[in-house]
Amino acid sequence: MNLLDRPLRVGLVSISDRASAGVYEDKGLPELQAWIDSALLTAWEPVTRLIPDEQAQIEKALIELVDVEKCDLVLTTGGTGPALRDVTPEATLAVAHKEMPGFGEQMRSLSLRFVPTAILSRQVAVIRFAPDKKSGALIINLPGQPKAIKETLEGLKDKEGTQIAGGVFAAVPYCVDLIGGPYIETDEKVCKAFRPKTAVRARDTLPLRK
Repeated sequence: MNLLDRPLRVGLVSISDRASAGVYEDKGLPELQAWIDSALLTAWEPVTRLIPDEQAQIEKALIELVDVEKCDLVLTTGGTGPALRDVTPEATLAVAHKEMPGFGEQMRSLSLRFVPTAILSRQVAVIRFAPDKKSGALIINLPGQPKAIKETLEGLKDKEGTQIAGGVFAAVPYCVDLIGGPYIETDEKVCKAFRPKTAVRARDTLPLRK
């Protein structure tokens, strides 16, 4: 098997003091996993973490997911607001090699369609390369609310299902291509991935989920 035809490895990180302490049930990880399951046609493997709002622990988790677990994509939820203990963006930037500001811009643009307080959100996206420089991951901070996670990734559709605002995941597959990850095929009914025509592969050459 071509190394780029292996299953996609996705790190899923929920950041919450109370959920990680067992005060209430975490809803971030189930929502992330359910959405990825609905959106991907290609095989994928989740690697999960549930951690408190502690910058050192967030940095450690992100580094482990990229450098040790060899994740190609890492999605975090929680800890992106203006409160003192909201430190997910700081931790993400601290482990980054490249910042990808367009993701944060689009996430806030989508959320502002619903609530004016979306402008307080500080989500960032970055790329971190593993020490061997042969692999790397796109890391994206997502909102903390399950409904907002879906809207941010998938975008907005009208009642007929026509896309009226693009979600950020449409750009993820090609970004993963460019940093040396496996080819990601999506279910267009959920999220249509965008690639230049020269980067599109025939579906019959892909290892799709059974």
